[in-house]
Amino acid sequence: MASGFYKVPKAVNEPVNSFAPGTPERKALLDTYKKMYNEQIDIPFYIGGKEYRTGNTVDINPPHDHKHVVGKYHTADKEHIVLAVEKAAEARVKWAATSWEHRAAIFLKAADLLAGPFRNKMNAATMIAQSKNVMQAEIDASCELIDFFRFNVEFMTEIYNNQPQSSPGIWNRMEYRPLEGFVYAITPFNFTSIAGNLPAAPAMMGNVVIWKPARSQVYSAQVIMELFKAAGLPDGVINMVTGNSGMITDVLLGSPDFTGVHFTGSTPVFKSFWKTIGNNMDTYKSYPRIVGETGGKDFIWAHPSANAQEVGTAISRGAFEFQGQKCSAASRAYLPKSLWKDIKATIIKDVKSFKMGTPEDTSNFINAVIDNRAFKKLSGYIEEAKQDTDAEIIVGGGYNDSVGYFIEPTIIVTTNPQYKTMVNELFGPIMTIFVYEDEQWEEMLDVVNNTSEFALTGAIFSGDRYVIDIATNKLENAAGNFYINDKPTGAVVGQQPFGGARGSGTNDKAGSVWNLLRWVSNRTIKETFVTPTNYRYPFLEE
Repeated sequence: MASGFYKVPKAVNEPVNSFAPGTPERKALLDTYKKMYNEQIDIPFYIGGKEYRTGNTVDINPPHDHKHVVGKYHTADKEHIVLAVEKAAEARVKWAATSWEHRAAIFLKAADLLAGPFRNKMNAATMIAQSKNVMQAEIDASCELIDFFRFNVEFMTEIYNNQPQSSPGIWNRMEYRPLEGFVYAITPFNFTSIAGNLPAAPAMMGNVVIWKPARSQVYSAQVIMELFKAAGLPDGVINMVTGNSGMITDVLLGSPDFTGVHFTGSTPVFKSFWKTIGNNMDTYKSYPRIVGETGGKDFIWAHPSANAQEVGTAISRGAFEFQGQKCSAASRAYLPKSLWKDIKATIIKDVKSFKMGTPEDTSNFINAVIDNRAFKKLSGYIEEAKQDTDAEIIVGGGYNDSVGYFIEPTIIVTTNPQYKTMVNELFGPIMTIFVYEDEQWEEMLDVVNNTSEFALTGAIFSGDRYVIDIATNKLENAAGNFYINDKPTGAVVGQQPFGGARGSGTNDKAGSVWNLLRWVSNRTIKETFVTPTNYRYPFLEE
């Protein structure tokens, strides 16, 4: 609990290394990658600070070289998950009572450790098991996670400093208590920073957490646990468990001590959590906090006044960085006929220039998609597009899984604005474009707004300020993160708080005051210095 208010170091965004040829950071990272790639790591799960190895293991295979094994991780049984609940409750006694500045110090130390001695290891683990190139690993696994730690400490102090007014003779105080129980954090494969932040944010506010990382992100999750330990996080505050998702979720959502879920993943899974929590309400001690960011069908819309080169570059970057596996990645575009020729030339040239392969080769812009399931789904959509009469693949369309799960960046042009790949979330390097008649630009805004169940990110391009105003208003509910004359990806902590509404989640904005407020339960305290001793008010006097 807050014992005093101290000025914390001002949060600033972590500088991004360039990894240009000849730079020492490039050599250091690639040396670390090669070393880790040829080792065999044995990853336990963590309960109450203790490492558990059951012997029931799953191999870790790089997506770009799926026959290669870099290690294995152990999976938990039901009794381990029950134990995690018990150990979290034990840890809560001291952790919830720990003053905020000591909690802050742990995560500030974690940020500095990650900026220094842990940086290459975190980036390399992300490159190996999640198939990110050096730049995508750097901006995610290091820079963004560092930013989460530092900015959340600053946001935490803003919350604690928000105190009520007091009348003469009275002292009013607002206490921001941790929730009464444990928080369940479920994290995705695509961002190491999200995997670190989802358990860390509630823990920073005094909560205890049981964290289940995605099966394809366990390698970098192990490095995160090493980082937390090195930073001095007490045992049992964050417990990392791996294993059968259904079993783990059933145990945790069925516990009376369950007090919140911090989720990033698919929309159907999040909806199933919500239903289960609703059915279990009579079990819980308190109403659980439900915080989640799910899918997206993110758009780019261009007006005839837009710059064709800028729009083309936004498509090339926004749709294909990290193989389109960002929640924010552009996957549908609405372009005016008058600009189409120039935009088409730009994006075809860009896509044909992309090199695809292993992250170790820094000339590769494109790497592998995450696993065989994603590969089959994406290649299936590509094959359907080749057969459909209302779709045409203008570049890409190839795929090969003989060595890694490689899908060529693919651009589909459709004559149907409701074509399946304009509507369905794909989560891969496939962009679908609808070309409209210039005079229909405002009508297209309605199509953009009404096409998808999601509302995560979106971008508009125009050189006309009146048009920008109209589009911004018409698309008010179409995206939680809205970009004007820029691609819809690359939100930076402290600059663009991230989250969407509709089917994309609860829009609690990760990396912000609004997210941290979800992990506290306020208590208002009124202290009176001179207490009345007579019940009579003045109006009762004769």
